[in-house]
Amino acid sequence: MGTKAKNNSDKWLVVVNPNAGSRKGEKDWPKINDLLIHHGFIFESMFTKNRRHAIALTSDMIKKGFRQIIVVGGDGTLNEVVNGIFQQDSCKPDDIIIGLIPVGTGNDWGRTYKFPKKYHEAIKVLKKGHHFTQDVGYVTYHDAEGEHERYFINVSGMGYDALVAQKTNRLKDQGKGNAFSYLLNIFTGLFQYKYAHFCIKADGIEVFNDKVLSMNLGICKYNGGGLMQVPDAIPDDGMLDITIIHAISKFKIIKHVAQLYDGSFIKQKFVDTHRAKECKIVSKPQGKVFLEADGESLGHSPLLFTVKKRALRFIIPQDEDID
Repeated sequence: MGTKAKNNSDKWLVVVNPNAGSRKGEKDWPKINDLLIHHGFIFESMFTKNRRHAIALTSDMIKKGFRQIIVVGGDGTLNEVVNGIFQQDSCKPDDIIIGLIPVGTGNDWGRTYKFPKKYHEAIKVLKKGHHFTQDVGYVTYHDAEGEHERYFINVSGMGYDALVAQKTNRLKDQGKGNAFSYLLNIFTGLFQYKYAHFCIKADGIEVFNDKVLSMNLGICKYNGGGLMQVPDAIPDDGMLDITIIHAISKFKIIKHVAQLYDGSFIKQKFVDTHRAKECKIVSKPQGKVFLEADGESLGHSPLLFTVKKRALRFIIPQDEDID
């Protein structure tokens, strides 16, 4: 692998999800491996075995001295690596530098930064090493085992958004997920979803108390394979961008789907937007509001969101890298 690193802090940890992109991670790894070697990267590669494995793997390898990480996967793998960084106590989270070679089905985090999808172009971006320090979202949620926490770097969703993510993740687990799956599930899920009553507080002030179709909180702009559900999100402003879609008719949902892709739907009367450093969500009556973060299906309400300003360093393209 060329010149040897003096220690692990000089090496890159490459976290590979073989299941990403309907097993593109496994199929394309030999090509990616060769490209990394060609561009002079000194690295140790490790394959994830199941969901949540990247969290433990990342945490353990940071304890062994790694401070540079490349994710070969999609948004879910990237999210797990981020959570692994925050779970360890060997160094400060912003001592780590994170790069991405996108092989997932959605690759929504990278859309905000116009990250190239071609492997050789993505690796050139990593080689240049242009850093950007962005915000990180943090949410506490619940399930049958009690309260849990999760960090996210892109978008978190509730209500209908969480249902569609859950349906899409089931397809991914069966090796059937692709970029079209999310759009398909938007329509098929209409026959399953029951409107939930959300009580939403932003920075301690009640901003909504009624039935909701869907809700998103964003650090970045995109989710669901290119939907722009939080179009005004700024990744380093220390704020959560909040989009609330009221309980509208199924016909109206279908009518406005195209506007989800350019963000123009937020101008509709049935959409509320807010910005806050903290957001609390409970359901009324004692039902459950389900949650996804960066596309990963989690638990349910009560939910408390906060944001850590400029908490993690990522390698992103510069303007001249974007065609």
